Amino acid sequence: MSSFEVIGGKQLKGLITPQGAKNEALQILSAVVLTKETITIANIPDIVDVNLLIELLVEMGVKVTRLNQDTYQFQANDIDVAYLASDNFRKKSGRLRGSVMLAGPLLARFKKAYLPKPGGDKIGRRRLDTHIIGFQKLGAQYAYDESIDCFTLSTPALKGCYMLLDEPSVTGTANIVMAAVMAEGITTIYNAACEPYLQQLCHMLNRMGAKISGVGSNLLVIEGVDTLHGTDHRLLPDMIEIGSFIGLAAMTQSDITIKNAGVQHLGIIPEKFQQLGIQFTIEGDDIHIPSQESYTIQTFMDGGILTISDHPWPGFTPDLLSIVLVVATQAIGSVLIHQKMFESRLFFTDKLIDMGAQIILCDPHRATVIGLGRKNTLRGITMSSPDIRAGQALLIAALSAEGKSTIQNIEQIDRGYQFIDQRLQSLGAQIIRKP
Repeated sequence: MSSFEVIGGKQLKGLITPQGAKNEALQILSAVVLTKETITIANIPDIVDVNLLIELLVEMGVKVTRLNQDTYQFQANDIDVAYLASDNFRKKSGRLRGSVMLAGPLLARFKKAYLPKPGGDKIGRRRLDTHIIGFQKLGAQYAYDESIDCFTLSTPALKGCYMLLDEPSVTGTANIVMAAVMAEGITTIYNAACEPYLQQLCHMLNRMGAKISGVGSNLLVIEGVDTLHGTDHRLLPDMIEIGSFIGLAAMTQSDITIKNAGVQHLGIIPEKFQQLGIQFTIEGDDIHIPSQESYTIQTFMDGGILTISDHPWPGFTPDLLSIVLVVATQAIGSVLIHQKMFESRLFFTDKLIDMGAQIILCDPHRATVIGLGRKNTLRGITMSSPDIRAGQALLIAALSAEGKSTIQNIEQIDRGYQFIDQRLQSLGAQIIRKP
């Protein structure tokens, strides 16, 4: 098990470019299964979760060619459908939450699919109901094999219908959209997720010949087509990385410029960091965060303590709440962090408390952070990364803390952040990867 050894308390300076978006990559890579023709995807992040999905595609029979560091060509003209029923497929796909999005494309093209129990982060219950109910409404049948934790899906033919999703699940919406693009007739999906990454998926599918309208709204209308074609696609910058770098700059009193940040796709994210008192300027598509000695958390207009909570897009993404919580520990003022969507994501606060942070964990979903400015500087400790986003938050805490910190189980961080140690070293961070 690898670890990061971090010497904190150093001011950083320089330029950093965000990687391609992890969450978009998992959707877009799943969509290559929908056509026999060649698809070229650029700005793919070199991270564990994405590489695992590419490896899974290869084992399914997809021809994969790496054109350069971040650009790949895919051709799914010889899929081994029998492999999808193998123990190896179920075990490997079960290690990766994003593999569930292969089900929609496989159902659309081959009329059968397998949905293993989700793997990935242990951040709380992550149900598959929205996916399976959506597939059922399109005409698929399913059976569950408890001994292998796997759903088997099949259909003689998918048929379009109207459906109202019970939750605006991003992966659920993506999966249903990819199934519906080749279903017979018209599919209407209400209460659909509308995140930028889902919009990117819909735009890509339309370039492939799909007929999807309402992109960017929560009401999608899909007219099924018989076949889809090849296309080129470029992933957006990762908004979670961008938020992480804004928080890192504030915590370490650093002067950092985030290059090519895809500002128009960030939604409410910049505003939430401004509510924490962080100053920055947007210069074209770059974000410049100057070194600032202190930052003060805003209050509501009536003087009430600020609450920051997650919400489906265009609300604040749950993936950045861990970062916001850490950044608030060194702010002036207090904030209530309300994590609505996952019941285990705030449990990493015990490590921040050990570092000297003033945090009250009210219940599994809510934490109050009492920011005392820099009067109580965090101190370095040994800790373990419980999930991708908490791991990055702990890394930011370690970089701002006095003394040495050791972060274990950094495989979790590597799942979502590309060469993060090397990229932070280029800004002046003292971080060493230990085997």
